[in-house]
Amino acid sequence: MAREDALRDKILKLGSKKKLAPILKYLDNPSDDIRMAVAMALGMIPTYDSGMGLIELLRDPSPIVRATAINSASEIHAKNCEEYIRKLAFADPDPNAREVAKRAFEKLKDNVITY
Repeated sequence: MAREDALRDKILKLGSKKKLAPILKYLDNPSDDIRMAVAMALGMIPTYDSGMGLIELLRDPSPIVRATAINSASEIHAKNCEEYIRKLAFADPDPNAREVAKRAFEKLKDNVITY
């Protein structure tokens, strides 16, 4: 667990430094917690490429990872994630992720910035 905590901290630190490439290496990590950290870190980097990384996490099997990716996409106003979030708002199998997606979609469609 300590190793996972250290990795999560490293990923978040990379996000705060806007280091996209090293973060993307962890997109397919088997740990939900690590993929959540990746989603949070991508939410610190408002670029098209970070939005593309978030799209992969919007398709994640874990509802908590999807919900985190939804929030991050909303925070960086990722126009390239808008359609995915709209679909999740109406079709995500997890009620919590669906609700998060509905709120994020409203925020995105009202305030979208393109890069």
